[in-house]
Amino acid sequence: MRWEAQEPKAAGSEDALLALQGVVRSVRTPEFAGITFHEVIAKSALNKVGKTSGMPFGWTINPYRGCSHACVYCFARKTHSYLDLDTGADFDSQLVVKTNAGEILRKELAKPSWQFEHVAMGTNTDPYQRAEGRYKLMPDIIRALADSGTPFSILTKGTLLARDLPLLAEASQQTSISMGISLALLDPDLAHRVEPGTPSPKARLDLIRRIRDAGMDCNVMAMPILPWLTDGDESLDALFSALADAGATSVTAGALHLRPGAREWYREWLARDYPQLSARYDQLYDGGTYASKEYRQWLAGRITHFKKRHGFAGKNQFLATRGAARPAPKTAAGLPVAAGTLF
Repeated sequence: MRWEAQEPKAAGSEDALLALQGVVRSVRTPEFAGITFHEVIAKSALNKVGKTSGMPFGWTINPYRGCSHACVYCFARKTHSYLDLDTGADFDSQLVVKTNAGEILRKELAKPSWQFEHVAMGTNTDPYQRAEGRYKLMPDIIRALADSGTPFSILTKGTLLARDLPLLAEASQQTSISMGISLALLDPDLAHRVEPGTPSPKARLDLIRRIRDAGMDCNVMAMPILPWLTDGDESLDALFSALADAGATSVTAGALHLRPGAREWYREWLARDYPQLSARYDQLYDGGTYASKEYRQWLAGRITHFKKRHGFAGKNQFLATRGAARPAPKTAAGLPVAAGTLF
């Protein structure tokens, strides 16, 4: 693609993120109408996950902040408020780009203190959102992780991942990789309403097939299931059937969570597009993050039923493999090899 028409904005203009250190410039371009990219020089690519978080991984990488997928339910929306931006339209259109992510990551992985712990990507915002087509940060990140022998996982809705399948297949010979596709509904009209910036469900099913054809497992996060929109037996049966047909290795599914930041944006969308459901959601969520215990138990039972029907019964492989750390390799003398000299 060509970018001659881009319009750089100097840091310090009204389009620069003054609340964020390291801003180099802010950019708008016709190919991404309505979106501003705020390019930053990051001091670190790795993010430590707190031990009390309950997450099955200790480290994450988020080359972007904000996400043009614009999923109305996205739990990461709250993080944009830390930049003095709103969690609605700004989250979808004011995107922070860590332009040096691959370079700084390689330096971090070369430190003697690095313990080769699992690194998760796609836990906050999508690494293969449309911005990746412009900045191409992921190939350098993948190479850095693979060259150091660090195990990693990717969770995405973005079909741009297909570009990197040869690289990922090569990397899988160097370290442990877990691939995950996020797909929780099949109705293209509803997908356009609730996930307006994402590739279509059909395109993501095709991506699952391409991952499997490349010789890698492909796990699916079928979350969130939306009350009264995608939780019916017909919808769940069709979803798990399509995932099985596409060759998905395993599936994790669960109910919609409405955390602060996402809650307000989702409820505003619901009142606009499905006003008849607003009162039901008031009762089901009672102003909180989680649906009622009774609903969650009921949905878990339906999910278990359809997973078993379509061959997905048993432990979820994606979540089960993401917490593992890889022991540092050793030389012939039995001494640890310094990070950065592995391959």
